[in-house]
Amino acid sequence: MDANWIIEGLINYLGLIVLLTFHEFGHAWVALKCGDDTARLQGRVSLNPLVHIDPIGTILLPLMMIFLPFGVSRFMIGWAKPVPVNPYNLRHPRSDDILVTMAGPAMNLILAVVLVGLAKAGWLMHQVPLAHVCWQFASLSLMLCFFNLIPIPPLDGSHILRNLSNMSWETYANFARYGFIAVIVVLQIPLVRQTLGAVTDGTQLLLARIFGLA
Repeated sequence: MDANWIIEGLINYLGLIVLLTFHEFGHAWVALKCGDDTARLQGRVSLNPLVHIDPIGTILLPLMMIFLPFGVSRFMIGWAKPVPVNPYNLRHPRSDDILVTMAGPAMNLILAVVLVGLAKAGWLMHQVPLAHVCWQFASLSLMLCFFNLIPIPPLDGSHILRNLSNMSWETYANFARYGFIAVIVVLQIPLVRQTLGAVTDGTQLLLARIFGLA
């Protein structure tokens, strides 16, 4: 395996850890603002990556994408340990649950905008390596945003589906117990990866045009 491929994959992995940390912080912070302090009591309203690590979504799956030979280090995705939310503590359980759910993807979208802006600044200052890294991380942040909208537990899109279908928390919890298996299986479908890649690239191109990046 090419050493440059591994190095780039590991750099992306470090970026993934940072982006997932902000993603989960967004969930926990919005939950607290909506009246639920469950995440705060468990130390999850934090930018410390260690409190958010999930063995499968943060370690196993992303590292497999680096070292297994099916060429998806560009397609780096994963998830962190889900932020605990007690819906009975939320001031408006249905709408607040959607707000908490969307906070993670929204955080990734905001980070992507900031990173594309930093890439632009890097180009203006002739700091090409900095611009390149910011551009890569912006792509990764957008990929995480759209990946998490897939409606399969433990991903955020599944919470939106649960609200729309009026699924009980107990039923959802039963699905979520084995959801990571379904996520891994779905990611083997080329059309899913191609769609995520197309949406990610299209959004990043739009941001590039907004910031005047060729």
